[in-house]
Amino acid sequence: MDSNVPQYVQCSIPVPRSSRVPWYKSTFPTYAGIFLWVGFYLKLAEPTIGYASFSVCLWGLLLAGLLCFGLYYYVPAMLGMKTGHPLYVVGTSTFGTTGGYVIPGILMGLLQIGWVAVVGAVSASFIMKGLNQTSQVLFSVIVIVWIYSLGWVAIKGIHYVGRVAKYLNWIPLIMIIVVFWANRGGIAHYQVAHPNQTFGFLNVLTIVIGYFATAGAAGADFGMNNSNKRDIVLGGVCGIVGGALIAGGLPILSVAGYLGRGIGPHDYDYSAAISSVGALAPIMFFLFAAASLVPTCFSSFIASNSFSTMLPKIPRPVSTFAALTVSMLLAVTGVANNLVGFFTLVAASFGPICGAMAADYILAGRRWSGPRIGINWAGCIAWLVGFLVGIPGNLPGIPAAWVKADNPSALFSFVVGFLVYIILAKAGLRPPVATEAIQTLSTDTSL
Repeated sequence: MDSNVPQYVQCSIPVPRSSRVPWYKSTFPTYAGIFLWVGFYLKLAEPTIGYASFSVCLWGLLLAGLLCFGLYYYVPAMLGMKTGHPLYVVGTSTFGTTGGYVIPGILMGLLQIGWVAVVGAVSASFIMKGLNQTSQVLFSVIVIVWIYSLGWVAIKGIHYVGRVAKYLNWIPLIMIIVVFWANRGGIAHYQVAHPNQTFGFLNVLTIVIGYFATAGAAGADFGMNNSNKRDIVLGGVCGIVGGALIAGGLPILSVAGYLGRGIGPHDYDYSAAISSVGALAPIMFFLFAAASLVPTCFSSFIASNSFSTMLPKIPRPVSTFAALTVSMLLAVTGVANNLVGFFTLVAASFGPICGAMAADYILAGRRWSGPRIGINWAGCIAWLVGFLVGIPGNLPGIPAAWVKADNPSALFSFVVGFLVYIILAKAGLRPPVATEAIQTLSTDTSL
């Protein structure tokens, strides 16, 4: 093996073809479960149907799903399938073996800290609603127990979580159908509060793509368990496009129905629609929280893998629980409650990663070029420029006109990352490929 290739790349073993599974047993349920998590649609209604009609928002969900599939998921998933390697290995062609430590390596772990905080906060709030309690002390205790206990499970027993996931993932689907059915009568009476069709449509794109961005890059980790392009396409179309349309469409219609019925406070939060179900509401809050066990464990596991792989000198339990402590503080202090803002930050961070990876994939002839030695400046600069384009809405002092012009920032950050990478690659800013490494790491890159 080339001495320029770090240990985290050298030690990667491709998933053998004999261990691959069909799309309906892997990619499809995974991505469907991601969209069915209640955090996706909890705050989705106000920025969307608060401005645009149902039809416009539903078309927005369909387009957002297609963009997530085509721009953010497809290339990482194909790279994972063709090589059998995870994101932190296939990403070394775009960002270099040294640059890959930070992008997407450490960056993935840092964003998972935020995801654990968000899932923990949402889960604890739903448990509180189920108990009909408002105590901040009790909320904090639930958050602490939830995050630390499930973080320990993620380290010690993630394989058990995978077995449970295929059942827990479908609980939210049943419940969103129940909530929709209970509120269907008020849909026809709903009135758009602030008519602005374009703004509502663009909000749909921003929220959905922002929510999905890290999961799209992680398509390499899911794709390496698939056998062929058909699995990648079918799993992605059904899980991503279908997941966004169903898990986004039914909840916003449910909120519209709740508001149209006029039976409670004028609240766009999906939890208000759940409360309107009646006697079943407390049970449903507990079930939504139970379904959040899986995303908490998986986000903790991804963070643990990221830090232990990229920072091997720090014991895995130490780095993991240090990260979980940050997650706990973000949840307890309420920082994690800004879901739309967090989704925008995720998109700004991973949009240009996916864009640069797509550009590298095309330049390499739709294959994996192999790990590049050191830092691939084309990829790192493309990420930085794309991030700066995508982040203005989260920065203080940025003129409102800039923020409005940058909507949907999630899409623009991808496009900028894609274009800047191609320009800098053509300008010769990519280091050479470690040829010995690719012979050892690659399995079937020409597929």
